[in-house]
This record gives sequence, C-alpha cells and structure tokens, in this order.
Amino acid sequence: MQFSRMHKMSDGTQKFYDQPVQKLASKNWPPHQNIDHQPSSDDSNERARLSVDTFEQYCTLESSSGTGSHGAPNSPSTASFSPEKTQVSWPNQQSYSSELHQSPDHTCGSPVSGSCITQNENDLRHKLRELETAMLGPDLDNPAMYNVTSPKEDQISSESERWKCLVGIISRGDLKELLCACAKAIENNDMYAAESLMAESRQMVSVSGDPIQRLGAYMLEGLIARLASSGSSIYKALRCKEPASAALLSYMHLLYEICPYFKFGYMSANGAIAEAMKDENKIHIIDFLIAQGSQWIILIMALASRPGGPPHIRITGIDDSAAAYARGGGLEIVGQRLSKLADLYKVPFEFNAAAISGSEVQLENLEVRPGEALAVNFSMMLHHMPDESVSIQNHRDRLLRLVKGLSPKVVTLVEQEANTNTAPFFHRFLETMNHYGAIFDSIDVALPRDSKDRINVEQHCLAREIVNLIACEGAERVERHEPFGKWRSRFIMAGFTPYPLSPFVNATIKTLLENYNDNYTLEERDGALFLGWKNQAIIVSSAWR
Repeated sequence: MQFSRMHKMSDGTQKFYDQPVQKLASKNWPPHQNIDHQPSSDDSNERARLSVDTFEQYCTLESSSGTGSHGAPNSPSTASFSPEKTQVSWPNQQSYSSELHQSPDHTCGSPVSGSCITQNENDLRHKLRELETAMLGPDLDNPAMYNVTSPKEDQISSESERWKCLVGIISRGDLKELLCACAKAIENNDMYAAESLMAESRQMVSVSGDPIQRLGAYMLEGLIARLASSGSSIYKALRCKEPASAALLSYMHLLYEICPYFKFGYMSANGAIAEAMKDENKIHIIDFLIAQGSQWIILIMALASRPGGPPHIRITGIDDSAAAYARGGGLEIVGQRLSKLADLYKVPFEFNAAAISGSEVQLENLEVRPGEALAVNFSMMLHHMPDESVSIQNHRDRLLRLVKGLSPKVVTLVEQEANTNTAPFFHRFLETMNHYGAIFDSIDVALPRDSKDRINVEQHCLAREIVNLIACEGAERVERHEPFGKWRSRFIMAGFTPYPLSPFVNATIKTLLENYNDNYTLEERDGALFLGWKNQAIIVSSAWR
C-alpha cells in the first residue's frame, strides 16, 4: 500500500479510430476487431498523440465523482483500434465462467439494472435478430479456429452464442461481471467486446458509490490505460494527479488511522526487533523503506524505558524521491525528527541517510559496523523489487542474500497477501479485484461514502497501485505482490530460518483490533501473523534470522 510509479509501457501502441463509441444499444454489431496490426514507425508521433488524446476522453475519476452511480449518458467509451484483419475471439463461455468463479465474491445472474442494453424484452429480441443477421456476413471464414467439420453453419451458431453471451452479460448489469468480462476480452484481443463492456461499465462506476463501484472506477482506469498504451504519457493523462506534498501526507496519515493495516505491520515488526535486541547495548536498524520514519517512534520510546538504561540506536534509512515528495524534503527531515525524539527520551541516537531505491542498494550504502547488533526491516517494499521474471539481476533475491551475509539478529517482513507477481493478466485482474475489494470494503465502514477525505485516500493512496497492476507489464509494473508461501521459500533459499513471534506482541495486536470493526481477523499460522478482513488475509507479518 505504497505509492507506485508507472512509466511507459513496453507492449507497443495501436492506432485509434477518431469516432467515439456511442451507447451500445444504438449501434449495429460490427465484426470483431483485433490489435494485431502494428503501425509503421513513421506515424509514431501521430499515433502517440491520438492515443493520449483519446485516452484523456475516458478518464472517469473526476467525471464520476458525484454521489450518483451513473456518468453522463452520452459520454463516449474508450476508442477502438483500427484493424487490418478481422478475427472472432470472444472467449469460450464455459472456460470464461469457470475462471470468473475463482473469485469468491463474484456473483452471476443478478437482475437487470438500469444500465441494461435494452429497456424491454422486445428491444432485446430485436437486437438479437440484428445480431444474428450481422453474424451471417463474410467475415466468418476461418474454420480452423473452431475445429469443426461443418464450418459455415457451426461457425455462425458458435459466434451467435458468443454475442448472445455478451448481450447477456451487459443486460444483467452486474458491475463485477462486466469488469471481469472486459478484462477477459482484452486478454483475447476482442476489442469490440472490450469497448462495449467498457461503455456499460463507465455508466456504473463512481468514486462516491459502494465499494465495488469505487474500486471499479480505478480498475476501469487501468483497463483504459492498458488499451491506450501511451507510454509515459499515461500518468499525465490520468486524472488522479498528485496533490501538494502536505495534502498527500495527510491522506497517508488518515489511511494509517482509519485502518489497522500499517499499525499492525509496525507493531509486529517492532515487537520482533525489541525481543531480539533485549540484551543488546548497540543496535543498528536498517529500514529499506523508511518513508516518514513513523514506525520507529514507538520503538525508541519503548527502548528508552528498558531496565538498565536505553541502548545506543543507529538507524539507516533507505528511500527514494517518491517518498521525498510526500515528506516535502529529503531524508534529513526523518533524521531530524527522530533525533529530536531520541533527545527528548535521552536515547543515544544516530541516523544514516541512504537516498537511493532498494534495487540500487549495495553493501557500502549500509555502513555496517563491528560490535552492533543488526536488525533489518522490509516493510511493504520487497514486492516493488523486480525478481527473476523481470530482470536477470533479480534484486528481490539479491537483497535477501546481501542481508543474510550481514548476519542480522532478526529480519522483519511485512507484505500484502496477494498473488500478482507472475500471474497472467486475467488472473492478476481477478486477484487485484479480490484483494483491493476487501480493502475498499474495510474503508467503507470507517468513512462515509460522500466523504471527500475517503475519496482522496482511495484516489491518492490506492488508485495508482491498482492502475499499475492492470495497465503495466514488464519493468513498468512495479506492484508485484507474492503470497506468504512464496516469500517463505525465498527466505529459506537465502539461508534464513523463521524467528518465532512473541505471544506478548500477538496479544497486543489483538487489543489494538478491539478499536476497529469486528470484521477484522487475526490468525497465526506457518510462523507468520495474518491480518484479514472478513477472513480474507490482507497483510502478513513474519520474522527471520
């Protein structure tokens, strides 16, 4: 749950039609279009301009910020791609349904809503007749893709069923189903189905609606950004622009207060460090993502009251320019803040600033000294490190091996419990919907739906992660979560063994959760502590040595 940066996408760009897509009910059904065509290099400037211009038309974050759940009825959807050839590739209905049902919250067969493609049964039958007529056109001439003996009749029947499936999905008006179907269409390069589903979804999302409407607004932004493929211009075109640093910091602090996720991570990690360092007089803590340094305030205060006097504490804080923006300055701000606190509590203190990203860290940046007991903290940062699937450098495992070579007394890991690292696009989309859907649901009970503070928290602290997960691939996708089982394997392969969690710390966290909604759950298993919402794990904390 940190800010991510999205850079230009590496999967190429496509050329757009100039005409907007009108409401689906008012259109005839054209043949399916794909994005196999790659424009020549000499029109790249014009292509990029069209991509950005078209993309900006469809950003929904400001246009749907009202309390209603519908946008302007005549507003356009995403632009379509200019094809060189046609291909029918709407996914097989049976396999598509089975993939959707991997999502525990997915519901099908909901009643027709106000955003249905037609308003009455006669209109629907009329559209189906038009649809079947369109299916008799000359474009169905590829028998190999259907693997049938009687290509002409069976192709028409199969394609008709696929379009009926599309009409059925739209007519049911289930936003979750629409978004999942849109993601599946994009995965299969079915651009007409994708833009039709986007047009309907756009009428249903709202940053002031219920949790799925709010999450849907940002997931739709991600789908639009994925289709735009406009490189570094995507962030400029997105409506979720960064606020002033002071405002951004206030939104991050509000998220910290209304949900226990960060407090849980800080408390569990601090408890493991305090337990491991209880007999040490010189402590060196290396924090690989120090941000505001808030985690260490409680630990410094706790160590100040230790029997026999406080230890000497040295903290090495690692961070890059993204967090510097939120702070309103460099790491010296964190050092000064913690130094003043340590002086107040009479704790000997030093601060070492390493203003670099985690992937750039080398041994010399850590300034390890003999005679100091070492603790290393990985809090919500390792999932930003590219692994072997992205780069041969594999910084994710490189950092673990580097830290293991320092012989630390304890290493703490706090991460989101999600599986988005190497999952293919559609499965990653479902995982993103499930994981962030639970987070949005938990925020829903903490702040009113019409609260501007809630809108700002979700827009500036969560939306960019969601867009990055959906829109980006390769090195540009910096949000790469792994479930605890994979982290456990990585730590064991690097030579670590689990460090038992303190029962006292676990009891303290249980007391903390009493101040929050009853739907928060706490479970200890596999040597780790899982914080969840309605029994769905959201954050996991563990310690290693």
